[in-house]
Amino acid sequence: MTFSDRLIIGLTGGIGSGKSAAAARFEQAHGIHVVDADIKSRVVVEPGRPALQMIVDRFGDAVLQADGSLNRAALRERVFQVPDERRWLEQLLHPLIREEIVTDLASARSPYALLVSPLLVESGQYQMTRRVLVVDVPEALQIARTTARDNVPEDQVRAILKAQAQREERLRHAHDVIANDRDLAALHAQVDALHQQYLALARGE
Repeated sequence: MTFSDRLIIGLTGGIGSGKSAAAARFEQAHGIHVVDADIKSRVVVEPGRPALQMIVDRFGDAVLQADGSLNRAALRERVFQVPDERRWLEQLLHPLIREEIVTDLASARSPYALLVSPLLVESGQYQMTRRVLVVDVPEALQIARTTARDNVPEDQVRAILKAQAQREERLRHAHDVIANDRDLAALHAQVDALHQQYLALARGE
């Protein structure tokens, strides 16, 4: 089976929506191959990779940790303050991340594979998928969860939300939606039901 023949489900949602919890259920309970775009975004800027040197050349050593690795928090603070810098960074990294994603998805052995990405819509990564699954929560709940989880100020969370696709835009691309405004059991039940639907799709039913 080639990459183009595979059933790829794109899983997305804003910060604090519960993407990781949904992906973990697909992977751990059902054995589905999960490719996480966030992890790939870290791989392409590892020490020794050309992209890291280009970032340092543009932003200076202030975006490096003491061990020479990327200080993602420092870089995030810089680019979210200046939209042009964020666009430059995205133009550098998105093609590299896409290459890593395609390679990983092509190795999947489960009936379908899951591409998890907070920027699935904005980056155009949804074009690699056959269906888009959105984990949806009200914005107030996103902010409350993220500030508690990451111990960051509310204004920083709002800046990240502003940079991500708006909730309505994500939902416009969605084929399937998980409402994650209740407990973990409710999330798991929705994942389990969708898994059965995706298995049927993978069989061509």
